[in-house]
Amino acid sequence: MKRASKRTDALLYVQRAAMALVAALLLAAGCWSSWGTAQHVILSKGREHGTLTVTGCSADVCTGRYAPDDPAAPRDKVTIEKSVAVDKGAVLSVVLKPGTAEAVRTGPAGTLHAWLPLAGALVLAALVIGGGLRMTRTAWTAGAVGGVLLVGTFFAL
Repeated sequence: MKRASKRTDALLYVQRAAMALVAALLLAAGCWSSWGTAQHVILSKGREHGTLTVTGCSADVCTGRYAPDDPAAPRDKVTIEKSVAVDKGAVLSVVLKPGTAEAVRTGPAGTLHAWLPLAGALVLAALVIGGGLRMTRTAWTAGAVGGVLLVGTFFAL
């Protein structure tokens, strides 16, 4: 059997390094996108908790009346992402982003929704890991974890 040249070996290493970099970049971007919302759900100690009663929705946000759990004053106009709000009249457990009138849903549904960008990144990275790096078991695992997060979010919301 003829051994491949040093140049071919070097190109293979460069290809694998590029694919690993792309997969890492996808996962880092998914984590970064998720953390913007997930930090308010996961690290909610010391933040303002309460319930939001949805009174109306526009194209991308819903608004409603916020009733805090602590003795703070209720607010009439708090917004939440439309994909998280169910329908007009729905009562949701939320936490407010500090210094804003923007709410983030809490509980299992809110946690799963917050990590949705990471789930998509896992599915995309699975393709790169399997096709570019030839690591099929790792690819199937990453794809399965991403798929379970996506399906879990669908059913939780």
